[in-house]
Amino acid sequence: MIEAMITLALTTALLLGSPGPAPLALAGVGASFGFKQGLGFLAGILLGLLVAISLLALGLGSLFEQFPTVKLICQGIATAYLIYVAYKIASNTSGIEQRAGAAPSFKDGFILNLINPKAYAAFLAIFANFMIPTSSPVYSAMLTATVSFIVAVIVDGLWMAIGSKLRPFFAKPDQAKWLRIAFALLLLSSIGASYFL
Repeated sequence: MIEAMITLALTTALLLGSPGPAPLALAGVGASFGFKQGLGFLAGILLGLLVAISLLALGLGSLFEQFPTVKLICQGIATAYLIYVAYKIASNTSGIEQRAGAAPSFKDGFILNLINPKAYAAFLAIFANFMIPTSSPVYSAMLTATVSFIVAVIVDGLWMAIGSKLRPFFAKPDQAKWLRIAFALLLLSSIGASYFL
């Protein structure tokens, strides 16, 4: 069982930690607004992910497979939210000393992950291939979901912390402007890539 948990943890870290819309949004928010101001967004991302895991366990993955239009609608809404988050990152004009701009909120993070088909796809793969074997299928699913969520908390927190370490580079307005734009463009490119992967 320990080997299965380690394999699950590593797989979850790779699936959720690879640069994609949510990790890049977290890094961008950390860099633009700081770790403390971004905690609401991080909490929203994590709660949205927890709901996504729960919905998948209740059969939403099979709904996406049977009705691809529902998946496309969710993907479109998630894309619109990610574009909004990229805009907030790029347009934040507050410096380190003055924090006039507002970071994306808890609600922004929650909705982003709640309707993010990539999160559902990642956990569909995890539940299909990396379930922790136990005597009960229900306990197995709960244990797998718990380990995956703990890993997600660590990985997502690290992405935002890494972004927040870039805050000193934001002391110079010109440098800050280009860093914010770079994060926003990386986020937008990850959205485009997610449609082709």
